[in-house]
Amino acid sequence: MSDDDADGEGAPARYDRLERHPTPDGRNSLRHWTDAKSPIRVAVNYLVVWLIRISPSLRLKSWLLRQLGATVGEGVSWGLEATPDVFWPERVALGDDVIVGYDSVLLCHEFLQDEYRLGDVVVGDRAMLGAKVTVLPGVHIGEDAQVAANSLVAADVPPGATVAGVPAEPVERGERSADGDESREN
Repeated sequence: MSDDDADGEGAPARYDRLERHPTPDGRNSLRHWTDAKSPIRVAVNYLVVWLIRISPSLRLKSWLLRQLGATVGEGVSWGLEATPDVFWPERVALGDDVIVGYDSVLLCHEFLQDEYRLGDVVVGDRAMLGAKVTVLPGVHIGEDAQVAANSLVAADVPPGATVAGVPAEPVERGERSADGDESREN
């Protein structure tokens, strides 16, 4: 999947979607996080995110995510220990019937040496993110897409695609042989 045209339809790449905010003194941007976001707002977000992570109630998780400003569709299943961005949760958008697996992280910011970057994370209807998936800022995951467990999603995922790995790349679904082993087409 090309980072230049990840969805095949001419949409801007993740990198082109990111808002860039230079660091004033050239030092690492994390040292200036309090200039980017109110410490009180981040503390409140952190407490609410903690509740989202430990609550077994999917209804409560969706309600709390909405209170943080995230867009949450109907029927979203947010796994235990999964974490929305603590600084900018309002930049997360989840379509209907999305599954976010156990201990996954949806990041809408990245603090770097000379700048920090912000980008919306958009997950389309019926998309599935496996356990321990990390989604970087600005990534759009299409409808019915599947992201395998332990993947790092650094580029858009087209609708219906299955991706896996670090970084996540498209995979072909293998056919099962008579003995149950999967064979891959190359």
